[in-house]
Amino acid sequence: MPLTFRKSFRILPGLRLNINRRSWSFTSGGEHGPRRTHSSTGRRTTSMDLPGPFGWRRTRTKKRH
Repeated sequence: MPLTFRKSFRILPGLRLNINRRSWSFTSGGEHGPRRTHSSTGRRTTSMDLPGPFGWRRTRTKKRH
């Protein structure tokens, strides 16, 4: 079983710094609106919880040349 590392710090209300073994990211928003995550690897994700067991997510990744 591989070991994992993940830690999340609340910087300001509505803003979190997330750190894992390979990268870091900032997450803003949440609770009653969309969340936006910007990662150090170039990944950008927008997600939102919808009523019931539903959720919505859109992920964009920088293209490497």
